[in-house]
Amino acid sequence: MTGICVYLVDDNDGFRDSTAWLLETAGFEVRAFASGAAFLTVFDSTRHGDGECLVSDIRMPEMSGLQLQDELLRRGSTLPLIFVTAHGDVPLAVEAMRKGASNFLEKPFSDDAIVDSIRNALSRERAQAGSPQGAALAKLSPRERQVLDLVVASKPNKIIADILGISIKTVELHRANMMSKLGVRSLPELMKVALGHG
Repeated sequence: MTGICVYLVDDNDGFRDSTAWLLETAGFEVRAFASGAAFLTVFDSTRHGDGECLVSDIRMPEMSGLQLQDELLRRGSTLPLIFVTAHGDVPLAVEAMRKGASNFLEKPFSDDAIVDSIRNALSRERAQAGSPQGAALAKLSPRERQVLDLVVASKPNKIIADILGISIKTVELHRANMMSKLGVRSLPELMKVALGHG
């Protein structure tokens, strides 16, 4: 067991069951819910630990993934959130990233993609929570932080520009500033610092 709990919210029974099985096989504890409302009845944002992550579908009846994200933000939750989405929902996923989601994965995705996304989201959260890397990351502007989070989520500059509503040139400038502030020269070094291994 990794000591990591993944909350899985998806209204598709088959997808939910297969994904829960996959994550349990990877060593995660999984608590699965058929709706955002069912998840919110058991989730206490004041008692959220640092080894927890939410994986949610973006398009669901009654409460969408974005509405669930809004409710968690309203409650002051810092739970890392990864959205899984069908191809046509990418604009919704972009909006979710703007509001602080860790990543989004288009269905169908590989087993490694979801496992790596969860590990990266939790590593980023730990790095932000008072480690020496957290102090280094505190030097970044809010916009540079957004760019960094998207770089760590493996988004190319063009996608980062689309998500943040800025030009590719501006993304490149933020990346250069951020690498300078963090004292790194390459993308692998940047990833190490961002994920708390630097």
